[in-house]
Formats: sequence, structure tokens, C-alpha cells
Amino acid sequence: MQKLNQSYINRIVKLALLEDTKPFGDITSKLIKSKKCKAEIIAKQNGIIAGLDLCKLSFKLLSRKIIFQKKFNDGSRVKRGNIIAIIYAENKTILTAERTALNFLSHASGIATLTNKFVKKVNKRTKICCTRKTTPNLRLIEKYAVKKGGGLNHRYNLSDEIMIKDNHISSENNLRRLVKKAIKTKKVITVEIEKFKQLKEISDLKFKRVLFDNMNLKELKKCLKICGNKYETEYSGNVNITNIRKISNTNVDRISVGSITHSAKAFDFSLKISG
Repeated sequence: MQKLNQSYINRIVKLALLEDTKPFGDITSKLIKSKKCKAEIIAKQNGIIAGLDLCKLSFKLLSRKIIFQKKFNDGSRVKRGNIIAIIYAENKTILTAERTALNFLSHASGIATLTNKFVKKVNKRTKICCTRKTTPNLRLIEKYAVKKGGGLNHRYNLSDEIMIKDNHISSENNLRRLVKKAIKTKKVITVEIEKFKQLKEISDLKFKRVLFDNMNLKELKKCLKICGNKYETEYSGNVNITNIRKISNTNVDRISVGSITHSAKAFDFSLKISG
């Protein structure tokens, strides 16, 4: 997911602007005199930026006359004090769109920055993946930001791939039978297991990926030997920036990290207007 769908961007930004202006518009900015001015968006920390198209559109939807000059592209590493973009427009346009624009930019850049911190902790073999632990209706933006931070996208939604989890297994009460049913669908299949004996039960069946959930490293290594090159392997569960290197050193193919989308701190930007 290297690009965001333009129709999605238009829809989500329009909704955000409505949220911030309905029903009477920006009643504070109506008090000031209109004049053309320049504004700069400035990074207040180091990190990876994402969401510039959403930021730009927040201004553009309010005025066609606006000029938005990007100084960096999504996925760029920036330093505190860097000017990210320069905007030329009427002051009222800038003031009305400012918070919506920075909210999108801060949220996406925060995710990209946190993702990149995890990416830098793991070995070259292991990839960092996001999950479906996303903000409702903002999943496309959040998964896009993960990619810009150097991570991989897991399945987008429930219809993309089959993922057999613990509650599916409990409902069916027979893991092997459930996996065989899944294989018949011809879909990509991930099977989540918690114990070595579960892997042994299905290790002769052909499917794409085994996900080891909340497994201790000793048992994980044991399971990885069984998998060999037969399955793509993934680890999940209570992964954080301090323990991820140890998990990666087992040579698991992927580690899924829910926190890169559900707990990323907003990137700190400021917008300064000059004459």
C-alpha cells in the first residue's frame, strides 16, 4: 500500500473538515481581516513523516488558490526544526484548515516514526507487520503510514485472507479439521498456534503461514525447527521495543506489532504564519 486512493483521501478529509467547522464555520477567524500570507509547517522532533497529501488537501478543499510547497516526501527522515511545507494562502483559509491538516500529518507521521523504531531493532530477515488494531475508518491511512516507516501490512480486513485464531479453534473444537476446511477455499491461510503440540497436529498440511502467539522463546525456537522452510513464520503478543530484538534473533520471518498503530504518539509539528 504505497499510495492512498484519491477518492478515499477526498472523502476522509471532507469529513474531518466538516467535523471541525459544522454548523457555522470558523467563527473566530471570521473576526479578523483577510490577507494573503505565508505559513510554514515545522517539525518539532526527529522522525519519519507521512500524510502530506492529506495535510495538503485539508487546505486545498477550502481554497483553490492555495499554494502548498512540500519540502520533503512521505517516508523521509526529518530533524527537529526542518520546514516540512510552505503554504501561501489567505490567513482565514490557513487558520481554518490548520488543525485538521496537522492532525492527519501528526497521526500518520507518529505511526511511521514508531514503526521505523521497531524496524531498526530487528535483523535483516525479520519484517515488522501491523495488525487490524487500527482506528475505525482510518485503517488505510494507518497502514499506509506503517509502509512509509519501513513496515509491512498484514491483511487489510477479514475478507483478505483466512486467519485461524484461538477462538476459531475453540468454536470448531478440532484444529486439523478446521485447517483442512480452510485449505479447500484456496485462500491464503495463517494458523495461529500457542503450543508446540498444535503445530505437530498440522505440520503435514500445506498452507502459507504459522503465527506463534504469546509463545516463550524456547518453545518458539523448537517450533521454528519444525517449520523449516515449509511455512512463513510470524510472532505476535506483547511485543515491545525492548524485547523485539530477542524475538527477531530467533530468525522468525515476521513480527506483528499492534502498538505501531493503536499506541503511536502523535508527531509534534507546529504551523507558523508570517506576513
